[in-house]
Amino acid sequence: MSIAVYQELLTVMQKRGGGYAGMDIPEFFAMVEELFTPEQAEVNNVLTGKRATAESVAASADMDVPAIQSILEGMADRGLCIASNRDGQVYYQGVPFMPGILEYQFMRGTSSVRDKKIARLIDDYKKAHEAIKPLSERKLTFPEIRVIPVDKTIDEENTVHTYDQVKTYIDKNDQIATAACYCRQKAHLLGEDTHEMPMNVCMSFGPGAEFIVDRLGGRKLTKDEAREMLDETEEAGLVHMTRNVTDNISFMCNCDRWHCVPITGMLQQPKPGKFFNSGFDPVFDPGECTGCEICLDRCPATALELGDDFVPVVDRDRCFGCAVCATGCPVESVSMVNKPGFKAPPLDNQEWVAAYRASREEV
Repeated sequence: MSIAVYQELLTVMQKRGGGYAGMDIPEFFAMVEELFTPEQAEVNNVLTGKRATAESVAASADMDVPAIQSILEGMADRGLCIASNRDGQVYYQGVPFMPGILEYQFMRGTSSVRDKKIARLIDDYKKAHEAIKPLSERKLTFPEIRVIPVDKTIDEENTVHTYDQVKTYIDKNDQIATAACYCRQKAHLLGEDTHEMPMNVCMSFGPGAEFIVDRLGGRKLTKDEAREMLDETEEAGLVHMTRNVTDNISFMCNCDRWHCVPITGMLQQPKPGKFFNSGFDPVFDPGECTGCEICLDRCPATALELGDDFVPVVDRDRCFGCAVCATGCPVESVSMVNKPGFKAPPLDNQEWVAAYRASREEV
């Protein structure tokens, strides 16, 4: 049964899509055989992206409810599916590898022998996947994710929408959680240099935050704690990143340039700033700038170089508009201004899907 069930899991994960969807290579099977028991793989294969009760899943899998319930609970506790409680009823749904299963493996921030083994298997699979489908050859047509600028750096004369302000998402959500960053935790487990960047700063909002706390070892945050965490990430030079929608975001990653998948993947594109941007550009005041080069060192996109007058020059094709240069400037010579012609992100996932499909049709 085990060989067949993992072959079926390959097909299921390919259909779910997302990053690093199933690929028929040895590294894929080595990874999933460690992540899923054969019984868990069988249940995963009948889950969909829609919420379902244990009774419904049992009917699809032709198994009895108590057995399915036990398997589903074990899967949720290992981040192999999502479990949510609505009006006293628990619902389960399948998720892709990324975003989803892969990130969930390391949110506890633990460093067990099994954690290190999974980190190695995931890394082996990703490298094998990228060798066949290089990120640099991925044709982007519409931004899947976006940068949220550090709003306190935005020039007060500019139009600042609520979705441009990180504090908006903190103010509107009562459920906020944090957990270990998948990318840096995996690097740590592999013995790589994490550059002393903050680890437990992967933020979730709404029902997703509840799942992270209840199942994956996350920590609930008050609004004040969330604001303090943002200050910590901004001081460290991390980039605020979320899905490219403006309403009800469910997560906010705080990404570094060395390990975080959104940034390292985007930097392999010829013009990363085109598909990964906040809608703001940095402007340097030549009267205040001292040419200290701190901003050049902090820039995650390597989009800055000193000009002839020792004032940084911005490569607009690379710049993310993240404001990391501004937050690190000791003389506050950098301000963020509206990027000309920048289109507002879609309102929600439905609008995003429509915009994405339209962009693909234009290719």
